[in-house]
Amino acid sequence: MTAASDRVVLAVDLGTGGPKVGLVTTRGEVLWWRHRAVETHRGPGGAATQDAEEWWRLVVDGARAGLAESGVDGRRVVAVAVTSQWASTVPVDAAGVPVGDCVMWMDSRGREHSRAVVGGPVSGYDPRALVSWVRRTAGVPSPNGDDPLGHLLFLERDCPEVARRARWYLEPVDYLTMRFTGVAAASHMSMTAAWLTDNRRLDVLEYDPVLLRRSGVAAEKLPPLVPSGSLIAPVQPSVAELLGIPEDAVVVTGLPDLHGTTVGSGCVGAYETHVSIGTTSWVGCPLPVKKTDVIRQLASVPGVGSWAEAPYVLGNNQETAGRCLEWFRDTVLPQASYDEIVALAETAPAGSGGVLFAPWLAGERSPVDDRSARGGFHNVSVTTSTADLARAVLEGVACNVRWLLEAADHFTGRRLEPLRIVGGGARSALWCRIVADVTDRTVEQVADPLLCGLRGVGLAAGMTLGDVDRGELRDLVPLAGTFTPDPANRGVYDRLFAEFPGLYTSQRKMFHRLNR
Repeated sequence: MTAASDRVVLAVDLGTGGPKVGLVTTRGEVLWWRHRAVETHRGPGGAATQDAEEWWRLVVDGARAGLAESGVDGRRVVAVAVTSQWASTVPVDAAGVPVGDCVMWMDSRGREHSRAVVGGPVSGYDPRALVSWVRRTAGVPSPNGDDPLGHLLFLERDCPEVARRARWYLEPVDYLTMRFTGVAAASHMSMTAAWLTDNRRLDVLEYDPVLLRRSGVAAEKLPPLVPSGSLIAPVQPSVAELLGIPEDAVVVTGLPDLHGTTVGSGCVGAYETHVSIGTTSWVGCPLPVKKTDVIRQLASVPGVGSWAEAPYVLGNNQETAGRCLEWFRDTVLPQASYDEIVALAETAPAGSGGVLFAPWLAGERSPVDDRSARGGFHNVSVTTSTADLARAVLEGVACNVRWLLEAADHFTGRRLEPLRIVGGGARSALWCRIVADVTDRTVEQVADPLLCGLRGVGLAAGMTLGDVDRGELRDLVPLAGTFTPDPANRGVYDRLFAEFPGLYTSQRKMFHRLNR
């Protein structure tokens, strides 16, 4: 029998910016990886799409390149595992081949259809729909149309040719899994954002008939449900031959990025908390019970596997985080690298000379649900420097994290600490230190934080195959550093944050007037 340290997972982490493909041992060591970018195509009416066939080509090219360049013998690959951005929809035929573009998580063309199903006077929701959905799922479809309910109704009602050809509507993680196996399958995890499963009973592998009836979704086009943390099927022989891996390599249930990051951060015990600062940001931790905070947009959603003491995970999302730094670079310092911008920010004092940046560049989801919200620099003066602005971006994202953390503390009934930080933002020691100071919590910087998703699905496959025990995971994830709050910065950051939620409250009506 091959030792676990020699058993390799072909891992895929499909982010909004494109797929990472890696070779990862079943105990979480990343042996090789590569990222390829893809473009999001935006159009009228809130359209946002990507070419799912391009994803598959890049995954195949990446897998072949990895085996050629890394020196890893393809015969060592025992499993394939995928993690991905979620709440997006890929229409495919019976073979799993796309019959239209992927409708991305920010696509809102189904808005009118969603509002007809769930819209109403209570925070934008019909109270009867709200009660029905929250009781069963812990969440509710968005009336804004930018989630699977809006996508499914838009495709069925406004794209008749795509609907006619579509056999299945799949989440990206389930689409890639089907390309490997030829099997259409989903889990409570991957279908979380569709809000069509009764999450009070995670062992019931059926869509809820009441929610199906209320939604008007074409139920026969939803993929069959299988248990989270289980095996889907072996890799198709033609795919195995194409990639150069064994035909008996198995494909495990895919993980949305929240779940992949939960495992990849090592935060798999109840209330063990990670913060992701990538394109978007969120706060996650395993939880023992199903629960919902409709006002602050937090919910406990189905977790990674049958973990009796913590079968759920905290779900929420902030629309822009690392994307804010990308915007600042492109708009203010287009010739600078990210490292140069962070170095510039480090020359500014804590508090950025009183400048406060609101990071709601594309609206917000948690702890307020408002797609009209917009960002901006506040309290800028003639003495404000470019370094102040650069640091204010980092601090503004950290203030947004603190705002969400306070909601998460309220939701869980405890102070969540320490925080393991992952995502592109976690590469910066300065940003980690700022998050520690702004939130007044200990921050643990995960090593190679960009690879958290790849590491997570490698470890998830390792658990499914029996190569690693869940109790080992926290110690298997290496840390690059630990940051404790600096008391000298407490006053300045408390003063800034005291103004932060009020910025949104005072400008909310203006946002709605200007961004209808």
